[in-house]
Amino acid sequence: MSKRAKTGLILGAVLGVFCIFGINFRMGDQVTGLFLFATWFNRVVMGLMIGFYTPVSRKLLHSALRGGLLGLIVSFSLYSATDFLDTPGFIAGIFYGIIIDVICTKYGEIK
Repeated sequence: MSKRAKTGLILGAVLGVFCIFGINFRMGDQVTGLFLFATWFNRVVMGLMIGFYTPVSRKLLHSALRGGLLGLIVSFSLYSATDFLDTPGFIAGIFYGIIIDVICTKYGEIK
């Protein structure tokens, strides 16, 4: 596994924990453990998807746009599974995609 993929995996897992805290804060006892796991796993998949992507350029603007798009795509799967009720989680996923891709591009290698 490349350094970029490892970085994406770790960032996805860490940001997934922040998502769990955010959901618990917003929804409290209304959420199940399975939903929390699905949210965390969605962020891990996002990190892996971004980490496995080989960027063409190291420009941070390109990585921010790409990360936002990939974050939107991955987060939409969870958003649609919630009957489009978790809008803050969907929007956070877009920003998490940007964060993951910018950091992976800055610190991951391009072969």
